[in-house]
Amino acid sequence: MQSRNKIMDDISQLMTNAMGVAQGAKDEAETAMKSLMDRWLADRDFVTREEFDAVRAMAQKAREENEALKARLDALETKG
Repeated sequence: MQSRNKIMDDISQLMTNAMGVAQGAKDEAETAMKSLMDRWLADRDFVTREEFDAVRAMAQKAREENEALKARLDALETKG
């Protein structure tokens, strides 16, 4: 009976070690994939969300200023 418990303990230890190795391989694969994606995205010259939001805000402000100037011009043209 004692040898059977020893065999079960050995199998349990082997499975535990195998799970640890599998987890390590998974973590390494995730890190490699993230690094690959980061490099791919950097090569594509994509803008960050912050840059996009800043440009969008500038365009909105320019559009508002343009509308205000158009309204002033229209008012001046109707006077003259």
